[in-house]
Amino acid sequence: MVEQEVVRRMRALAEAGWGHKRIAREVGVARNTVRRYLRAGRAADKQVRPKARRLTEAEQQRAAELWDSTAEGNAVVVQALLAQEGIEASVRTVQRAVETRRRQVHAAQVATVRFETKPGQQMQVDFGEKKVRVGGQVVKVFLLVAVLSFSRRLFVRAFLNQRGDDWREGVAAAFMHFGGVPLEVLSDNARPLVVEHHRPAGTVRFHPAWVEFCRDWDVTPKACGPYRARTKGKTESGVKYVKRNALAGRDFESFDALEAHLAQWMREADERVHGTTHERPLDRFEREEKAALRALPTRVLPRRHQRLVRKVAHDALVDVDTVRYSVPHRLVRERVEVQVGDSQVRIFHAGQLVATHARSREPHGRVIDPAHWEGLWRLRPVETTGATSALAELGRTLGAYAQVVEQAAKRGAA
Repeated sequence: MVEQEVVRRMRALAEAGWGHKRIAREVGVARNTVRRYLRAGRAADKQVRPKARRLTEAEQQRAAELWDSTAEGNAVVVQALLAQEGIEASVRTVQRAVETRRRQVHAAQVATVRFETKPGQQMQVDFGEKKVRVGGQVVKVFLLVAVLSFSRRLFVRAFLNQRGDDWREGVAAAFMHFGGVPLEVLSDNARPLVVEHHRPAGTVRFHPAWVEFCRDWDVTPKACGPYRARTKGKTESGVKYVKRNALAGRDFESFDALEAHLAQWMREADERVHGTTHERPLDRFEREEKAALRALPTRVLPRRHQRLVRKVAHDALVDVDTVRYSVPHRLVRERVEVQVGDSQVRIFHAGQLVATHARSREPHGRVIDPAHWEGLWRLRPVETTGATSALAELGRTLGAYAQVVEQAAKRGAA
């Protein structure tokens, strides 16, 4: 719509004998706009906006029914379905009609009832990620955070990935840190843990390796509903707390320094007064939850047993979570299997063990066995000044050239 002042100016210029093109250039509008407003005459002075289209009560009820059923909460689909029934309305009109129903559904979805568990019943676990400067380089660090649901004691461990082995190692380390095993472990539907989760029926099919791990530790695996992360809100809050408080914008000299900082920070977190319980997590743990946890296994249980397939690079190294390990150079461009254990990295080729290294957690580090590169260095022949040298065969030695240089220097000084 054109401002009334512009319309009056266009009319005045037209009465002065200006043409449409010249008027359009003067007032900064299109020539057809000038032509339309001058043709409308004085009626254009009073511009009336059309009234907003409103659906009748019956039409609003029908729109809400379609929004709940066929349209699945999409107002654009509701508008198309209403048009098929002979009810013409814009998408914005439909949105206004179903606004009340949309608010009701949203409130029902976000409403949460806090669920408190008994001491020793549940531990919630989740992964978060944050970019941290380690050793002068920005590294994406994956943080496994475990929280005892009753006492709110918190455990965190940093990894360079979040594969199934990392989940199992982190959860086992949490059990060791707390000094006992709860009845169940609640997680989300991460792929290393959950294969399928049927939402209507609530049935979950866990990853076989995760099931085996939980069976070894005698703990029951649980998974929150799809898109219902609030079910494990304690560890969700714990992940945010770790990223914002423990790490924030801190720099670390090495990955070991990062792990040492997290160990110290966990002790400080246990001493804080929790915002929900209004108690220190350590006090609550010592008083009620410690005795409720079941004893740790007497034997050491395997945590990592996944084998990763890697292709050996031209420099006889394989990459595992940014850390590079050497293999015999004869395997360059070959595919090998890498087994990352708690403290060792073993590399296999065609079923045979070809390399064993101490596991490194330093990002972008290199772990090399010099024996793997033997034979790659080519020694250059050293020229001797003896009788068999090329200069001797020509009747000269390096001493003769030195004598010439010395004599030239003396002549120059004279």
